[in-house]
Parts: sequence; C-alpha cells; structure tokens
Amino acid sequence: MELGISMFGDMQYNLQTGEKVPAQQRYKEMLEQVKLADQVGLDYFGMGEHHREDYSVTSPQMFLAAAASITKNIRLGSAVSVISSSDAVRLYEDFATLDNISNGRAELMAGRGSFIESFPLFGYNLDDYDNLFEDKLMLLLELNKTINGKINWNGRYTQNLVNQEIFPKPVQKEIPIWIAVGGTVSSVRRAALLGLPITYAIIGGLPINFKPLVDFYKTEYLNGPSSR
Repeated sequence: MELGISMFGDMQYNLQTGEKVPAQQRYKEMLEQVKLADQVGLDYFGMGEHHREDYSVTSPQMFLAAAASITKNIRLGSAVSVISSSDAVRLYEDFATLDNISNGRAELMAGRGSFIESFPLFGYNLDDYDNLFEDKLMLLLELNKTINGKINWNGRYTQNLVNQEIFPKPVQKEIPIWIAVGGTVSSVRRAALLGLPITYAIIGGLPINFKPLVDFYKTEYLNGPSSR
C-alpha cells in the first residue's frame, strides 16, 4: 500500500482582512507542505491543473519541478493534467524534464478535468470534448512507448508526426501514466482495456458508492486484450 496526498492549489483568504492570499504566498505554503510530506515518508504528492480565479496552479509540472528541488523520495505527479486542452507532445516533454529534475520520481495523471474553462482559453471546441481526450491520450501513450526511437503519428485532433524524436529522455523507462475518472463507465472501461492504472475522483458522495466501478475495472482489466 502507498499513501499520498493531492491538492488543487486552492486560493486562501486572510481571516482578519478578508483579502485573498497572493498566489506567491500560496506557492510557498504548498511547497512547505510537499517538503513535510516527503520528510514524514508519504509516497506520493499530486497537484491539479485549473485555470480559475479560485485556484493558484495552472501548470502542475512547473510547481512539481520546484517541489522536486526540495524533496528526496516522494513521487511527484499531476492530479490531474487536462490533456484534452493540452499539447500532448509538450506535456510529455515537460514531464520528461520533471523526471530528470526529480531523478525519476515523475508521474502523470491524465484526465478531462472538473471544469471546462481551459477549452476556450486554448482555443478548443467543447463539441470535440470526447474526441480530443481520446486522440491526445493515445498520442501521449505512444510517446511514452517510443522514448528511445522516432515516432510517427497521424492525428485526428492532434498534429501529425513524421520520424520525430522527443527530448529530453526521462530517467524512468516509461513515465507512469494514470487515468483519472469522475465515475463514468466508459472512462473506467477505457483505462482497463488500455492496461492503465486508474484514480477515482470522489468529489461528492461516499467512497462506497464507487465500489461497483472498482469491481468493473478489475473485471475489464483481467479480461483485456492482452489477457492480463
């Protein structure tokens, strides 16, 4: 069993003045929290991606790179990276860089996100919501498999790649990639059939209500195409 903690970088308010605490101060506070988590022996720390006034972190990999410089053992990952509105190549390069800075402690949790503000911000159409996630996830996985060679890729909602090589190379053989789901059966099935570890975002309700999805994931995973 591994134990860890994830956060979204929520903005805080001064209880005496009612004023919002500056993002700079929140970063300092959260970095101290990651440092403490490492010191007490927690296994994992995750930071989420948001592009809203009430959250301070828009780029988990930037924050985690800072955390890597003040920690030694704790694994560092996103919780989540909104891959639907990200460039999969750039995202992979960022996490490969993080993996080098942290000496092989980087992980990437891919998800759709709890909000949709990143779609108009980066010029994506919400009508392509499912297709963007599917295409970019598959490209991300392909990049992770071909880190020591050249990649060729014909994307529907991504760029095409012809004999391209990605740099830098990560320290790990492959960066661990997780799928984060909010409770949809189709997302659970996708993670299972791809053989990817899964994280359930229990934003509301009781954890016990997710047990059927956990059981469903186990069944689909064991019955996957590679007969795991």
